[in-house]
Amino acid sequence: MSSATVTVMQKNLKYQLKSVEKVHVKIWEDAKDASIHIARSIALAIRQKQQEGERIVLGLATGSSPIGVYKELVRMHREEDLSFSNVITFNLDEYYPMSPTAQQSYVRFMHEYLFDHVDINPKNINIPDGTIEMDEVEAYCKQYEEKIDLVGGIDIQLLGIGRTGHIGFNEPGSWRDSITRLVRLDGITRRDAIKDFGTAEAVPYRAITMGIASIMKARTVYLMAWGQHKAAILQKAVEGPISTNIPSTFLQEHPNVKVIVDKAAATELTRVKTPWLIGMCNWNDDLMSQAVIWLSQQTGKSILLLTDNDYNEHHLSDLIIEYKSSYELNIKVHNQLQDTITGWPGGKPNADDSRRPERATPAKKRVIIFSPHPDDDVISMGGTFLRLVEQGHEVHVAYQTSGNIAVHDYDALRYIEWMQEFGGAFELLDKENKTSLERAAKQLRSQSAQKDSPEIRQVKGMIRRGEARAGARFCGLKDKQIHFLDLPFYETGTTRKKPLAKVDIEIIKGLLEDIKPHQVYAAGDLADPHGTHRVCLNAIFAAFEALKKEKWMNDCWLWLYRGAWHEWPVHEIEMAVPLSPMELYKKRRAIFMHQSQKDTPPFPGNDEREFWERAEDRNKATAAQYRALGLSQYEAIEAFRRWKF
Repeated sequence: MSSATVTVMQKNLKYQLKSVEKVHVKIWEDAKDASIHIARSIALAIRQKQQEGERIVLGLATGSSPIGVYKELVRMHREEDLSFSNVITFNLDEYYPMSPTAQQSYVRFMHEYLFDHVDINPKNINIPDGTIEMDEVEAYCKQYEEKIDLVGGIDIQLLGIGRTGHIGFNEPGSWRDSITRLVRLDGITRRDAIKDFGTAEAVPYRAITMGIASIMKARTVYLMAWGQHKAAILQKAVEGPISTNIPSTFLQEHPNVKVIVDKAAATELTRVKTPWLIGMCNWNDDLMSQAVIWLSQQTGKSILLLTDNDYNEHHLSDLIIEYKSSYELNIKVHNQLQDTITGWPGGKPNADDSRRPERATPAKKRVIIFSPHPDDDVISMGGTFLRLVEQGHEVHVAYQTSGNIAVHDYDALRYIEWMQEFGGAFELLDKENKTSLERAAKQLRSQSAQKDSPEIRQVKGMIRRGEARAGARFCGLKDKQIHFLDLPFYETGTTRKKPLAKVDIEIIKGLLEDIKPHQVYAAGDLADPHGTHRVCLNAIFAAFEALKKEKWMNDCWLWLYRGAWHEWPVHEIEMAVPLSPMELYKKRRAIFMHQSQKDTPPFPGNDEREFWERAEDRNKATAAQYRALGLSQYEAIEAFRRWKF
């Protein structure tokens, strides 16, 4: 192929991509690298303005999306002499009413993650005031808008995107010409905020926010999206029509908007999900499987029934040319899927394992199941857990965090009162323990604290430990095979966690060195809206990296499970463990051991079903997808993907 032909193809692809994506989108491997890129771009702009003797105006966002950006800016201030002396900031929004000292206030957020760590002039910080009187709000919002104009407008605006498609707190129904104002929060937005406020009742109904028109006046806009839970709404914002129902679509009209996303958030974009609809593809086995499975689902035909005409009508004619015929292609993908199915997740002894997902030897393996929270093991892979134990493997389960914030206050109070009565009846409590329990009970009854005290965290952690033991014992483990790691990054008493630290990684590393497993299972469910799964997985990756030169690591495989929030797409599944109706029922019973998480757990995420219902529905849906593709029919399937390092 000539260089001229390649250039023409590249131009055509760029044109076709632009016709789908209405704004410029850059996909990064992970949120960390993407955040560093944004921070460095901001730092460059700050320094350029300093050289010219000018000030720069930044529009800042809150929430989880910009934290990595702020972290890198703070590092550059400390290590690379980045000064904020010429920086003026305007924050997008604030809850209303909201005290600036409240745990959930955006004033506190900004000082915690940025302002307290850099040399910005406090007079240059502007955040909407959540304490002003209702009858003064309209005038205040007008003054906020005028102040932005008075300093020359915003040079760089940072934005995240909510599940409703909101930017700032511009909820569905917001108009293009809206300016800073008081708004009512959408029900979905309020549900997403429960993780910060503890209960739905505590979440404010209103907020003060800059408007769409306010945002659109910024000279440069960065829209950030991290994680698969943002994938669906990001696709609509980037590829869909402009609509008041999805306020972020108005950014398609901005002359200089940069959408920065990680791979997980990009999964629903056409260029990632169905790149063959945009232009020529560089086909490999993974993309080929993705395309054939998609075609089967689009046509409603099993894979072996797909015809040349099906491929031609769905923009996949070049795929047939690449693989000679639809018949050979269908057989290839069907067999690949068939080979993922195994009733022996630890490997089948004395069997040919050349086409099996796991090794046959050693016949009895040492296994560690890492569970970020004390119930992820049974929710996400309870059937496989039971199968591994029944097939004689040495299974260990390691609960990475205490999960203590996910216990209702009334449950903790009930346990404290039980301990007080039990201890008093048998004279088991000394003065110090009595005082500690009384202090914890008083705080729970008053509900005055913004975060749990150490005593309350301990009680809530004990509740979850007891439930985790019950679940693991139900699956057949002895107590010596149950490990509670209580990683320190989690122990803050609030949903805002500390960064992953060396001590967290060393705890994971120590357990791996003690057991020297042949198999490790870990949560790859990066759509966890609270981020704990992501941090726990990064701790495991870091421990693997530190141990990779150890000889026993050559025989250690890491399998990633999902299921608490969403499941692996079929084309990414490398091991599918089928479950019978009885095995699915036993899995449900194991989940039921976690009584504090039943009915209405404190942090249900964006899914109102109970965890056991989510797990069963997802497992049944995976089995149904396999069946629709032409594979055997099963009651349910748990899915895994191997991580190769």
